[in-house]
Amino acid sequence: MKFENLAQLSEKEFAKLKNELVNLNTLGKVLAWANAKPKGDFLPQIVTKTIQQDEYTHDVIIPFRDLFLVFDTT
Repeated sequence: MKFENLAQLSEKEFAKLKNELVNLNTLGKVLAWANAKPKGDFLPQIVTKTIQQDEYTHDVIIPFRDLFLVFDTT
């Protein structure tokens, strides 16, 4: 899985976030992870936008704390 630190998080913060996200390779896993997090970690809406790329692939944008996470999921 590819990770990019476009938010310029510290190395420590980025490594912690990356470790938490490393196994979220399907839309179902992303949504289950989001629903399991404390309510204060997300804006009221969990998924901001889902963009269908093709029959199997979706880009999912999720607001998380003061970041926006973008997942390329299948």
